[in-house]
Amino acid sequence: MAGPTGRGGSLGAALNDLLHSQVTPRHRLSSYNAKHWHAQLSQLTATHRGQQALADAGLNVTTKTLINWLSDAEYNIRHNYRDLIHAAYENVAIVPADPIPRHIKRGQYEISGVVKTGDDERTRGTVDAAPLRIDASRGNWDAIEALWLTGELTDDEFEDHFIDDVGTVRRSV
Repeated sequence: MAGPTGRGGSLGAALNDLLHSQVTPRHRLSSYNAKHWHAQLSQLTATHRGQQALADAGLNVTTKTLINWLSDAEYNIRHNYRDLIHAAYENVAIVPADPIPRHIKRGQYEISGVVKTGDDERTRGTVDAAPLRIDASRGNWDAIEALWLTGELTDDEFEDHFIDDVGTVRRSV
């Protein structure tokens, strides 16, 4: 059963490690770190993507107004315009996560190392003990994917949902 592997101190950590090695997670672009509305507006107006984000956020002002705003960092603009600029900035700064691919959702997993379930703790995947085999092909990944897409999939959440919704332990021969 060759395929991607994940490592970690828990099942959730190992699964998260495996997922991060296969799929781009939700993340923030490092170049988007401006705090002041003027710096955010300057950065947004410099690219087509930023200009589109401003339009999508509902900032509809004339070119003359934009030039006035950009020419003076202390220009006094309405609070709701600042909110629109900030919303557009955040929409451009955050790169959404890729969806979890089918080969992960329909995977067969082998767990090696120390496996603990309740009070039962065993070392699996050694000469003396087969790895724990899990069939994820019939599970429901909806909760996991929803957390993944929002960037809120913690190791504990992943483990809980994987055990409850996804994994079916297969008997080792």
